[in-house]
Amino acid sequence: MKIISFNVNGIRAIMQKSFLKDMRELDADIICLQETKATVDQVKETVAPLKDYHVYANEAERKGYSGTAILTKHQPISVTYYIGVGKHDNEGRITCAEFEEFYLINVYVPNSGSELLRLDYRQSWDQEFLKYLKKLEESKPVVVCGDFNVAHKEIDLARPKQNYNKAAGFMQEEIDGMDAYSKAGLIDTFRVLNGDEVKYSWWSYRAGARGKNIGWRIDYFMVSESFLPKVKESFILNEIHGSDHCPVGILIK
Repeated sequence: MKIISFNVNGIRAIMQKSFLKDMRELDADIICLQETKATVDQVKETVAPLKDYHVYANEAERKGYSGTAILTKHQPISVTYYIGVGKHDNEGRITCAEFEEFYLINVYVPNSGSELLRLDYRQSWDQEFLKYLKKLEESKPVVVCGDFNVAHKEIDLARPKQNYNKAAGFMQEEIDGMDAYSKAGLIDTFRVLNGDEVKYSWWSYRAGARGKNIGWRIDYFMVSESFLPKVKESFILNEIHGSDHCPVGILIK
């Protein structure tokens, strides 16, 4: 089974680019999208040309903001859209599909913002989201994918010294959140399976950052420790454009 995660930075905008062609060529069993910036109905209408997928989407109360969706060829047992904490459940940030052997949680983690105005909110999110994942894990393993809006280690961004404790995405408080996931037994599949390979999944639109590969790895697939043996590959698809992110994925057996 191939699972892809992609922050599309607007599903309707990326549809005007090579998205359809790219997704058809990837032929993934499941496609998880973040930052759809659309209502549930708009997402379903926009991705309709991708045949053979069941589509489940979540939207933010604020129009044109956030949003997640799961497109799957395998019909899930159930789908939910909330972590159960009111202040975190109105921005469409998760779509969770239950399958026979695991829960798949597609997440768009809050960005602390250029002025760090949401850093406290982000810390609260990390704590509550981890509790939610551990609760699910009591039933079966979890596979968590999406845009976590943080580079975990220095190897995960091109300019760590210039950004540490100065920029959203590499603040110590955000790193602590990722550390907490790791300590709770959630495994960063790319790092475990690819060692010290340097690869990024997001680039600023400014100053030709993507062409120069001045990027950040902020998109992840994390899995329960018990599920790790089923993950055969974890990869980043730098060659696919259309967004300021590129897709990441795993192959599971």
